Amino acid sequence: MQPSKINWKSKLFSPGFFLLTALLLVDLSFLIYQSNAKLQKLTAIIIAAYLLFLLLRKYNTLKFIVFGLLAVGFISVNLNNRKDAFSLKEDTVIKVYPDQVKLKDGWMSATGSAGKDKILVSGNVSKDDEKLIEQGRTLFLTNIAGDVTEITPATNYGEFDYRKYYASKNISQKIKLQHYDLITGPNNLIDKLHSFRFNLQSYFKKMPRILAFFSSELLLAENPSTDNQEILNNYRDLGVIHILSISGLHVGIYTLLVSAVCFWLKFTEEETFLCCSFILLIGIFLSNGQAGFIRASLSYILSKLFRFKKWQIVQADVLGLTCLLHLLVDPRLFMGVGAILSYVLVFGLQLTNKLSSFKQSVALNLLLTPLLLFYFFQFNLLTVIFNMLIVPYFNWVVMPVTFINLILFKLTPSGANFLELILKNGEQLIGELSATRIGLFTFGKISWWQCLLLLFITAIFLIVVNEKKENKKLKRKIAIGTLCIYIVFFCLIHFPIKGQVTFIDVGQGDSILITTPFPRKVYMIDTGGKLNFTGKKITPQVNKITLPFLKAQGISQIDGLFVSHQDADHVGDLGPLLEQVKVKKLYMAQGLIANPSFQKRIDGKIRHTKLVELLAGMQVKEPKINFSVIYPFKAGEGKNEDSLSLAFELANKRWMFTGDLGQDGEKEIMNKIGIQVDYFKLGHHGSKTSSNPEFLKSLQPKEVFISAGRKNRFGHPHPETLATLKKQQIPWVSTQDCGMISWAYGGFTKPEFKHFLAVDDQ
Repeated sequence: MQPSKINWKSKLFSPGFFLLTALLLVDLSFLIYQSNAKLQKLTAIIIAAYLLFLLLRKYNTLKFIVFGLLAVGFISVNLNNRKDAFSLKEDTVIKVYPDQVKLKDGWMSATGSAGKDKILVSGNVSKDDEKLIEQGRTLFLTNIAGDVTEITPATNYGEFDYRKYYASKNISQKIKLQHYDLITGPNNLIDKLHSFRFNLQSYFKKMPRILAFFSSELLLAENPSTDNQEILNNYRDLGVIHILSISGLHVGIYTLLVSAVCFWLKFTEEETFLCCSFILLIGIFLSNGQAGFIRASLSYILSKLFRFKKWQIVQADVLGLTCLLHLLVDPRLFMGVGAILSYVLVFGLQLTNKLSSFKQSVALNLLLTPLLLFYFFQFNLLTVIFNMLIVPYFNWVVMPVTFINLILFKLTPSGANFLELILKNGEQLIGELSATRIGLFTFGKISWWQCLLLLFITAIFLIVVNEKKENKKLKRKIAIGTLCIYIVFFCLIHFPIKGQVTFIDVGQGDSILITTPFPRKVYMIDTGGKLNFTGKKITPQVNKITLPFLKAQGISQIDGLFVSHQDADHVGDLGPLLEQVKVKKLYMAQGLIANPSFQKRIDGKIRHTKLVELLAGMQVKEPKINFSVIYPFKAGEGKNEDSLSLAFELANKRWMFTGDLGQDGEKEIMNKIGIQVDYFKLGHHGSKTSSNPEFLKSLQPKEVFISAGRKNRFGHPHPETLATLKKQQIPWVSTQDCGMISWAYGGFTKPEFKHFLAVDDQ
């Protein structure tokens, strides 16, 4: 009797094999690259063990393939990881492709490579070098002198982490150039492809702004200018930002157009497939390897190959195999938010393939919501409706107009003005709709385990809903359970049992957040603001630091905002903050309101905010907190010497904040009031003029805090001030070293300090 033969092909394409294997490798990639805390690592290991158990139990005959893929993955990870940090040597040459360079106001920033090392490059650029760069040829930097440093991580809770972002691209260091020589070299095929992409960038820059924006987004997957941030914000707040991403939609359009041309030319199906694949490869290059485009292209190619070979495979396994191949080539794939959203969205399509289009849209939004809360802290309750309104506009207006303009602009540049007007009117309507903030809900940041739990429960719910069998009771139970979990997580964020005093790391400036335990009240002292010595328009820091921090905590309203004086590093971001967050009361020292500079900051931005002027001796009595005004004693002009100074007590600890008050003001407080505190925010960022030794001695603080920028041009905190602190044995900490510094009080534990750069933000 002969042993029966195993049909490896049928086993290999058994439903679920590739999907489970992909999930195993995805989990291992999270374990390697994103699991920081012990609990995260343990969770990832448990999930990996369970998935491996399922694979070996259900597909035991394919175990050699599973272990083979794991071995390939291990090799890929080791090849992808940098062994040694980049070091600058005399003979170092950095290669930079022309499409990877950005020029602005005599400043160059680029992504370059020195051998196998990738590094960020920045520095001043001469007029001659600008002309050389604009030739569109591959560049070589030689005779380099500069400072090589690690890419700065996020220093505040909720802030976008550029270190993690570049780590996903295997870049960990940057060099600030002090000197270099710039030359061009011979162009090979890869160089010519990058030159072609550079020429497209240059071509798009000549177009009107909105046409240039959509052309760059749809073909190159990049935003050509910060002036377009408002468009991105509008789409994001309406919950339709995904339609701007190069994804399966674009792949479908490209393959449809190519197939139509091939049909007209009477190509065979195989020839059409080769043409489509070639176009998609060009698209992958032009989009700079955008994860969604690679995922959709690879899925198309695999599906066609299986069809030609007449191999039966379920769509979920096509997705799994796509993910496997993508991950083996790029093991850092899921360090990027875009890749996670893209794959989860398509996975959701597989889970809900039996639902109507409207129900499927609702289901997909439910599946993405945990990720939106984890990464962006908010979502729009009316996203489904906005999708129904904006997606047709995007498909039938934006994309046709954009692609028509690609050809028309070359022939008749003036004709683009009419097309620009069409898009301008459309984007204006979208902007007005976004400005209403209708449906926009600030939930707050959920933790990694909360996100994982909600994803799992939502996936189970969608599987049950997708089944044809009627099981209303089970559906109702899961739906109610999921809703209850959301409510619990919402309450934990919005009704905290703890309060805080947090020094937000805004660089060379001040911004302090104070909240009380439930019922939470929110107060701020100053907003920070970037010192602008160039006179050119800059992006408000509040958009990158303070607003994400507030949203992460579910804060959408400030009960009281105190401004110390009119300097830009304290109130430079007051206007942008007032435009985006409701502030009930704005407190200031008497006389500041008459300062022309301050008036300009708030002009047209005060709607429902009550303005309150203060002098020493007055009190601001709020629920659970009482602010005592200790300076100034008379009205001033809002200068350093007039800084509004406050004291308050929380959890039997007394705090004092004096803005940029100098030593004369400190002596006046000491002579007229006489006060002792537990914690003191050192005046004027620890400058030489603050704080007076006698004043510090009278305060007897247990600890002082310094809010100052890293490597600031003023040299704050000054050595003389630090020497005074050391002499009086007063401990001090600075946002320079610690990032955000937060003191939590209330609840069932003792008050404690946390330094953001010393703890895991997840």
